[in-house]
Amino acid sequence: MPKPPTMKDVAAAAGVALKTVSRHVNGATNIDPALAARIAAAITELGYRHNLAAASIRPGRSAKVIGLVISDLANPYWSLLARSVERTLSANGYLLMTVSSEEDADRHRLLIDRLLAQRVDGLIVSPPRRDTTAWAAAAAPLLPVVAIDRPALSVPPLPAQLQDARATPEAPGTSRTEPDVASNASADAKRRPHPPLVDTILADNAGGAEAATRELLRHGARRILFLGDSLELYTMRERHAGFLRALASAAADGASSSVATAHTAAEASDVVTALLGTGRIDAVFAANNRASVGAVDAFTRAGTRLPLIGFDDFEAATLVRPGVSVVAQDVALMGEAAAQAVLARLTGDTPPPATTTLPTRLILRGSELP
Repeated sequence: MPKPPTMKDVAAAAGVALKTVSRHVNGATNIDPALAARIAAAITELGYRHNLAAASIRPGRSAKVIGLVISDLANPYWSLLARSVERTLSANGYLLMTVSSEEDADRHRLLIDRLLAQRVDGLIVSPPRRDTTAWAAAAAPLLPVVAIDRPALSVPPLPAQLQDARATPEAPGTSRTEPDVASNASADAKRRPHPPLVDTILADNAGGAEAATRELLRHGARRILFLGDSLELYTMRERHAGFLRALASAAADGASSSVATAHTAAEASDVVTALLGTGRIDAVFAANNRASVGAVDAFTRAGTRLPLIGFDDFEAATLVRPGVSVVAQDVALMGEAAAQAVLARLTGDTPPPATTTLPTRLILRGSELP
């Protein structure tokens, strides 16, 4: 295999100094046009490619690459977010390198280490469940870091009754009663008073879930199932807290709840299928898009339905009848805000790390009705 041409080869072919070639390939504009034309012709003739990875090793040089660590590339939510980040970075001359932690803390730490070894210019990271702050504390002094969708914080162990109650036909998880409302809200509040380690872009998970639950209550629901992923996830805990706040306001009217954990749409479908017709629930709050899809699948198979509102919009939400009502996040805005935060740090902005919480929107399409 022939050796790839080097910058020295280009300089020799163009008859110019090596330093002039270096300035040209790094975007300098104050080069004599005749010399620039000779360099460009030599680059084309030789097939030279500038090695940004090698250049980034030298002090003051950049690879123009940002690393994005997300939860699950197969989930449409994350792919939409990655696309928004990529568009914003691309418009500013940066390449995006996207990897998936699959909610595995060990894999997450390995990915962070690998991206740092690749000398990326910045990181945008969605921390996994069972996270610690060690990765953020190590990375933040080295390069700009932004947490997206979830903050970088340590997650204390959940109470035993809430730990990954996997969806089973026998039970929907753990039944909750009113005294638990205050204790859970208090526990979540204690996790959040500390200033963020890194810039953080979040959605108003609790507010969105509270609005959705209040809507179900307004239409007469009193035994609402909270169906979502593990409460070890920050977003699930926040949505659960909002859900409980809404229920607390209706406790005098006999409102109660159940909790079921389902990681996939198939698991969510199994949970709802097992509960339909039992009288144990009279509505479903699906805390993510996969739970919504699973609930709709169960309704379709059973030929009956319950009032439903989901968190996160999804493409098929308008294709069923009634359409699925959802709490919608502006995923594109979240991705853009995270990318802009990294870019601002790269251009020298040095304010203390801040948290930005983006609003959610309740979109009613009919599925909230009995």
